[in-house]
Amino acid sequence: MTRRLLLVLVLTMAALVPAGAAFASTADKATVLLGWSQPTAASTNAWNAARLDRASWESYHFDWSTDYCSASPDKPLGFDFTLSCWHHDFGYRNYKAIGAFPANKDRIDDTFYADLKRKCATYNVVVRSACYSLAWTYYQAVHNFGSLSAVKQADLNRASALMRQT
Repeated sequence: MTRRLLLVLVLTMAALVPAGAAFASTADKATVLLGWSQPTAASTNAWNAARLDRASWESYHFDWSTDYCSASPDKPLGFDFTLSCWHHDFGYRNYKAIGAFPANKDRIDDTFYADLKRKCATYNVVVRSACYSLAWTYYQAVHNFGSLSAVKQADLNRASALMRQT
């Protein structure tokens, strides 16, 4: 309940911020990022609305760039993960820019997985399970290897050992 109330407050504050503000502080930017990086449909919808109206958020100097799903297909087996990947890139890039990435990585990855599952839910029930399987695979990839700065050497050693076994 407290978490939901906090999210509503953050999203409300983000919506009320004047579009013409000359400069947004790092604290303000962090508050908006928190509102846009929750694993809820409301959070994703708020981020997407801002993405479509980026000019209103210029004072925050957000990094809206994306390489979508990086080296993975953006539309594996025809399932369109592009917007979910863009949202994920946005979280990674902007939390890194304010120096708060390690503390927020897990939530950004969880939000990515929630976005993917919501996308999968839009597909026909006959193919939905395949989409969910791909979503889980994409989530595991970013969760374990999404940022080399967040991956521990022990994880890299374990992955290397697994690769040699195959």
